Formats: sequence, C-alpha cells, structure tokens
Amino acid sequence: MPFSIRPHKEFLVRPSLPPELSRLAEMAHNLLWVWDYNVRGIFRRLDPVGWRLAHHNPVLMLGRLPQATLEKASKDPRFLALYRRACEKLDHYMQSSTSSGEKLIAYFSMEYGLAECLPIYSGGLGVLSGDHMKGASDLDLPLVGVGLLYQKGYFSQSVNPDGWQIERVLSNDFYTLPVSPVVRPDGSEMLVSVHMPWGEVFAKVWVIEVGRVKLYMLDTNIPVNARAEDRAITEQLYGGDSRTRIQQEIILGLGGMRALKELGLNPTVFHMNEGHSAFLALERMKTLMREQSMSFEEALEATRNNNVFTTHTSVPAGIDLFDAGLVSEFFLEYCNQNGIPFDAFLALGRWSNSGQSQESFSMAIFAIKSSYWRNAVSALHGVISREMWQELWPQLPAAEVPITHVTNGVHLNSWLNGDLAALFEQYLQPDWRERIDDPATWALVDDIPDNELWETHKRRRRQLITFVRGRLVDAASQRKASPAEIKRLSEALDPEVLTIGFARRFATYKRATLFLQDIARLKRLLNNNRMPVQIVISGKAHPKDNPGKAFIREIVQLTRDPELAKRIVFVEDYSIGVARELVHGVDVWLNTPKRGEEACGTSGMKAGINGVLNLSILDGWYDEVYEVSGGWALGDRDDYREEQDEMHSSAIYSRLENEIVPLFYEAREDGVPHEWVKRVKQSLKNLNPAFDMSRMLKDYGRLLYDPAHEAFTAAAKSNFEAPRARVRWNQQVRSSWDHVRFLEMEGGPATPVYNGRALPLRAAVDLAGLTANDVRVEAVVGRVGPSGNLEQVEIFPLPPVDQRGTVYVFSTEFMPHQTGRLGYSLRISSNHFTNPLMRPCEALLKWG
Repeated sequence: MPFSIRPHKEFLVRPSLPPELSRLAEMAHNLLWVWDYNVRGIFRRLDPVGWRLAHHNPVLMLGRLPQATLEKASKDPRFLALYRRACEKLDHYMQSSTSSGEKLIAYFSMEYGLAECLPIYSGGLGVLSGDHMKGASDLDLPLVGVGLLYQKGYFSQSVNPDGWQIERVLSNDFYTLPVSPVVRPDGSEMLVSVHMPWGEVFAKVWVIEVGRVKLYMLDTNIPVNARAEDRAITEQLYGGDSRTRIQQEIILGLGGMRALKELGLNPTVFHMNEGHSAFLALERMKTLMREQSMSFEEALEATRNNNVFTTHTSVPAGIDLFDAGLVSEFFLEYCNQNGIPFDAFLALGRWSNSGQSQESFSMAIFAIKSSYWRNAVSALHGVISREMWQELWPQLPAAEVPITHVTNGVHLNSWLNGDLAALFEQYLQPDWRERIDDPATWALVDDIPDNELWETHKRRRRQLITFVRGRLVDAASQRKASPAEIKRLSEALDPEVLTIGFARRFATYKRATLFLQDIARLKRLLNNNRMPVQIVISGKAHPKDNPGKAFIREIVQLTRDPELAKRIVFVEDYSIGVARELVHGVDVWLNTPKRGEEACGTSGMKAGINGVLNLSILDGWYDEVYEVSGGWALGDRDDYREEQDEMHSSAIYSRLENEIVPLFYEAREDGVPHEWVKRVKQSLKNLNPAFDMSRMLKDYGRLLYDPAHEAFTAAAKSNFEAPRARVRWNQQVRSSWDHVRFLEMEGGPATPVYNGRALPLRAAVDLAGLTANDVRVEAVVGRVGPSGNLEQVEIFPLPPVDQRGTVYVFSTEFMPHQTGRLGYSLRISSNHFTNPLMRPCEALLKWG
C-alpha cells in the first residue's frame, strides 16, 4: 500500500482573478450557465481544452487555469466583450425577478440532476427534479429546494471484456463543484442536527444557486460527526441497506425542515417529490404541537392542508418500506418526547389504520395520508395510481380516488441543441424563449425551409457520431483493448445512416433487449445496402439489479458480432452529457416499456423537442400525444400481458422495415426527405409547448401549489381554529356514524324514458343527530356494464329539502347525459372537504 500523509490542517486556495474578470467565480457558481449559452460560452472560450477536461465544470476549470491564461484573457478585447455580455445576461436575468409575497414552496427530493459535473442523481427522477428547479427559476416561482449532497453520488459505469457492468465509485470534491457552504452572520458554517438512537448527527448546509432559486443540500460527512457511520449517511445515493436508507430519509425530512428554519424561511407549501422526504410531515406536526399547543390530530389536520405529494411509482415494488421494528428504533423516542402517539404515527404509514400490526411502514402511504394534495405524473399514471391506492379509500370507486395528475415536462432551454435554437432565432418570434408553452409560438416552425431543418439535424448526427466514437475509443483504451479493436471502434457508425437511440436506466420492465428477439431479421435490417440502420444504446443498471446487468451484457456481446460491430454500439457511463448528445443527434428514439409501468418517461420528450421522432409503446406521456407527435406507436392501448413481448418485438421490425426506413430514405431530388421533415415539424409544433417545464409548473400552480397555499393560509387564521374545529367535528361525526342510515330511496321510472327528460331522485336519511350540513348525499349515475357494475359515472348532489326529527329528506332532479341501460346508487359521506382532492383516507362514507 502506498504511503499517505493526512494533512494537519486544510485550507482553500481560489484562483486570483484579474479585476477585469472579477465576476467569473460568481458566474461559475450560478448554474444559469447550464442553460444559457452566453454565460456558458465564456468558460468554453477561456480554455476549450480545459473546459472539456473539467467535464464542463467551470469551478474546477478556473481552479486549474494558469494565472497567465487569466491575465491574457483580461487584456483580450474579444474575450472582454463576451465577458461583459455574459455579465449583462446574468444581471438582467437575476434583476428581473418579481417574486414577492407570502407564498413559498419548499421542494424536497432525494436526487437532483442539474449538470453533468454534479453527479448527485441516478436517473429520471433526479433529472426531473433538476429541471423543476430550472423551470421554477425561469418562471420566477417562489420556490426553494432541499436535498442531500452525496460524497460519492451515483456510480460511474464501465463494462468488462465479457460485457458485465462494473461500478466505480468516485468521490466528489465539493470545493471544486458549483456549491457553497451556507455561512451564518457570525461567519460560522451552518449546521443542523437530528437525534438518532445513539446521539446527535450533524449535517452541514450547502447551497447551489440555480438561476434565481436556491437549492439547499445537507451533508453529514463532516468532522463534528465522530462516528464513521454518521459521516457515511450521505455518502452515496441509494447506497447501503434499509438502515442507511431510513437515516438518509430522516436527514432529508427532519434535517431539511430544520435547515429551512435555521435559514429563516417559512414555506407555505411543502412538496414531497416521491415518498423519500415524507418524514418532513412528522416534523411539521411536532413543530405545530409545540408552538401552537395542538394535539397530534389537530396538527395532522393543519399540516395536511399544504403538503403536496407526487408519486412516480407504477408498481408497489418501487416503494420504500421499513420494518416496524426499524421505525420504532428510530422514532419511538422522538414520538414519546414530543407527545406523538407512536401507534397513530405507524398507522399513517400502513394500509390498515392500525399501529398494532407487524405490517411494514410505507413512506408513500405516509405521504398520502399526511397530504391533502396528491398527484401522479401522467394521465395514464393517474389511472394506475388511483387503482393502486384504491384500498386506502375502500368505499370509493377507483375513478374517484383523490389523486390527480400533472404530466411531467422537461426544461427545453437545457435540452434543446444549439443548432436548432439558432434556427429558431431566425424563424420564430424574438421572444420565443419567453413563450415556450404557447402553441402559437411554434406554429411558425412551418416557415423553416425543409432543407435548413434537415441540414441542421444532419450536422447534429455527425457530431453525435464523433462523440460516440471518442467514447468508444476511450473505453477500449481503458480496458487495454488491442490496436485493431480500437481502430475498429474509431470507425463505428456512419454519419449518413438512419440512427436509432435507446438510452435509459436498465430496469427490466423497460425491456431493453426487445429488439434483439430475432437476430437474423435484425441483421438484415441493419445491413441493408440500400437503406442501412444503426443503433446507439446507453444506460446503467442498479448495482443490485443482476437481470438488468444481464441485459447490458447481452447487448454488449452483440456489438462484438462481426456482422453488427459497425451498426450497434453501447456507450458506457450514461449521464446527462451522454443523454444530451443522443437526443440531439439520433433520428428515432426507441422506448419499449411494459405498458402501465413507465409512470411518465421524459427521454422521449427531450428527443422530440429536438426533432427526433419517437417509436414507442403507448405508455406514460406518449399515450397522451402519440396521434399528433409525428412518431409511431408499438402496440395498442391494452394492458400489458407477457405474450405481448413477442408481438411488440415483431412490431419494431415491421414498423422499421415497412414505414420508418423507407420514409427516411425516400427518393430525394434535392437531398431532403420532405415527408420525414414534415413529421419532424409536427413533433416540434406539438411537443415543445405541451411538454416544456413551464407548462408543467403552471399546472402544479393551478392544481396544487395555489390551492395548498390558500388552504393553509385559511387554516392558520385565528390560531389555527379551523383545523381544531375540524377535529372536534370529526369526533362528533364518528360517534354518530354507525347509526346513520338510509330509510327510503326513490327515483327513476320503471319504463324507458327519452334522453333530455329530467328524472327525480329522493332519499330519506336518519342522520342520528347530525345535521344536513355535516353530510353529503349524492347519486352516482352511470351505464350498467357487462359485469353489472356502473361505468362512466356522473355524480349528482342531493340537497336537503325537509326535516322530521333526526330524519332528513334529500331530493333533486337529474338529466341523463347518456342513453342505453343506466343505473344509479345513492351514498352519504361526511362533508369533510371543499375540493374533491382533499378527501382524506379516513373520510366516512356509506352506500344506500
């Protein structure tokens, strides 16, 4: 083992910037450079080679630059002009902020994919969180982010000679990244602490400037934590066992809340992006119980008003579960010290409402039960989520389970390629970047000449091929490949050939090897002399996912088949940077998940906004837009069955052989495939406004953030009297509910009626001492399906019209909007909510 010396003391040396370039460090530490080419361009111009070697990290690059390079740049009028323009851009962006008022959204996420030089993300969830922050900055949304700063982030990937994935863990040096310690007014670094069963664990607070918004990150790898195990809590994203995971989620939820308090921030909306951060709800309850002298039930009722929970899972297996004993170890003392009934807390994380069983504690269920605002991430995922969580509302049909949806989006300015952006500058309105979500902005895409759009994309394809060849050669050199192998890889792919991209996390449900089911047919397709095809593949499997790793090995081994070696390549170490090159340069984006298991998916969006056509299963986001996307579908809108694998595999070949490839290589007198370009324009016109992050965030505002803010503002009035009264009302209703019953139900004629005729409905209900204002009586009307159940239902309220003691009469007329065999049922529920999304799991309901 080599001899090593530990430093007696550490200190930080920063580059000495000439006065003329004094703001370079400021610009390097604000991630606006990620999506603004004016700011990014000065770092690339300063030292193009250094920029590449620093993996596009301006902080690291500045630290490596020779002083002579900085001095030379400070005297170069050409560079100074670029520098001044970047400063003006930054100042204009930051000073145009109009955010004010009481509303503040706190956004919690386990991972953030902001830039390739910040490897604190693993996949789509993190990239979405990063885009969420960037989009909030562009919209000047009053939002602050909270997350964990991982010492080792996610792993770096390589493959061995057999094609098996090898994980390499790289350590982040935070002082060479665009992050900064948060410093208190007295000059000390900000720390927060969380009590664990063995004592206090401290976390250092860092900040990442994301344009106008701030992202606060917690880091336990600090000297004040004497135990190595404590320092390792934030060591690696999704690393370790369930003990590590619960500690990470405690730091995120409890520690994150305490960091916000230390910072003097008072959010009015708390957004849990997945269930990892759900412990924040418990910390909020504890705080209200202490500061407002509330009971646990009152604090739960108050905090639900402005908790927002987003679920990204489509199958129960994707949810964090903790053993009841583990939860007890970490939270029993916390609950006892703060007057929180531990069994009541456990019940909030379980399907049942019991804290006595041995059922595991689900972070997703805890988030659902402690929030009034819940959403899935696409329309289809909303349907699946309502079915998946229907048991939490056992008396409700799945369609009424209070989970709405906001379809994900992508930050267009981060993912749009520069060549295409330059074309938009010529042919769209000058303010197109400020009106991305307006369909009228993109109608002008039709004005772009076909030949210019086609040449722009060909240029990006050539750039992609150069990039891929470089990555293949670098990887081969790392594994000591032969000179012949390296030469072969340097000539892989053809910049003039139809190129298909497939890049994503190698989870088995994504069916990465679906296109390999018929190798002979695949070879004929790829090696067609007149119309050849090539495929670029990239992605990582979770370190513990051996089936996913087996998919990678199967693909890598296929790339070594002499008949396919120049037509299929696997690019190692998938990242934001690799993804960006692929979605910029391929022609077709392939997506093959089992329908219903891809909650949304955003890689196809990123491809589509760059004019890449999608070939995809009708799942997630693509199910909403296929007909106007310009792309192609695989299969129908049927639930997944295992026998579909063969059918979908065959459909890939058929679509390519009969439609896609001939269209791409159509006869071109002017060298332009005009029908293909027509589809490209269709993609740009319809996907860009519909799936940009600004549309997504406006949907969040309208459906979730604004009503959550308003609900909490109303709840907080008069010392939180409204939630206190609601708890008292709940207790009164529960004490009477067993005696509430329907006495009479009348309505609907015995003979057929004609559409357009109003039909009477009447019900007499014994409310057992409750009043008509305490309940809702509703008719659920719909078509009687083959199973005898109601389908396509509509809800009609029955207002009270009479009272006889404890018996109330409710009556209305309704107009059928359907024809055929109809039916209805009556129900009564506790009148607990004003918005259907705010129906809690424990809301009382009876059917007549």
